Amino acid sequence: HMTTPLRIGIIGTGFIADVVAGHMPRTPSVRLTAVASRRPQAAESFVERHQASAHDLRAYATWHELVASSAVDAVYVATPTAVREEICVSAAKRGKHVLAEKPFVSSASVATITQACHEHGVAFLDATHFTHHPRTAMLKAELATRIGALQTIATTFFVPSMDRTNIRFNPAREPTGAFGDMVWYAMRAIVEYAGVDVVLASAHGCAERDAVSGAVVRSAGVLRLTSGCMSTWDAGYTVGTSVQDLSLLGDRGIIQCDDFVLDWARGFPGMVDEHATEFVQRAGIIGPSSYAHVATPTAHAPVSLMLDHFAALAAAPGSAANQESVVRTLATQRLLDDVWRELHFVEDR
Repeated sequence: HMTTPLRIGIIGTGFIADVVAGHMPRTPSVRLTAVASRRPQAAESFVERHQASAHDLRAYATWHELVASSAVDAVYVATPTAVREEICVSAAKRGKHVLAEKPFVSSASVATITQACHEHGVAFLDATHFTHHPRTAMLKAELATRIGALQTIATTFFVPSMDRTNIRFNPAREPTGAFGDMVWYAMRAIVEYAGVDVVLASAHGCAERDAVSGAVVRSAGVLRLTSGCMSTWDAGYTVGTSVQDLSLLGDRGIIQCDDFVLDWARGFPGMVDEHATEFVQRAGIIGPSSYAHVATPTAHAPVSLMLDHFAALAAAPGSAANQESVVRTLATQRLLDDVWRELHFVEDR
């Protein structure tokens, strides 16, 4: 049966807000009705870009007005990290379901936000797209069968993004810079593939700060879980192409994909790529001609699947699925916090 679409207001008008808003017309479970930005002109421009597909879309002068609006059932908080907690908590207190960009300031901040959501009977979801891709579910279900006991999770995630006017280069608004922005995905891969109950045994890593802004622009390192599984990450803005590699190494083989954050076919905005979403599996001593390419197509973009999931959580905020959502976010942010504390910082030369 078709239920009434969840009416979503977006707070924040950056690149990712545009991407998510662009998928809403293709996602019948949700409807975009409101937008707010700290710059009113940015909110008005956002309405102009999206009003053709969202006819009753309205710009609000402040986020306070948006979360108080009766025309909004839920908020998508796409603001810089530093201000996210206040907005999420205020929205929850107003009875609005919360879809929040990540990372968060800390796991304590996640606990504050999710506790407010729980107390006010609203759903919570973080905006990590890849977790909703059918490929992720398939790999989780079949990992042990395909590669045996998991030994290492290796991720490399770079986006060439050394534009110092970008909000990411403002440490007051994005305290952990590229580390929080990019390494979130490395930590989430650990939570997805090694399990939500992972415990960090040790971590060693380096992070580079931009000499001009002081923002963290790159980090790399290795960590070990109490289970014995290890993970390596290398991430940031300093490499001249987009790289999003994931390797899952087991005692019987390896699975790899080169688009684990945003799949080439449907994850990237504006890309119409014939490349099928897949993963590559191999075992034994073989050459590339013997690698198994396993297709994992999806009829819907992961962003749409995420919005569908959010709408389903909003329909049953007291459900086990909603609790599971909170547990995953907390586990991811906790790993991020623990690793951040162990980093060795070096200035950019």
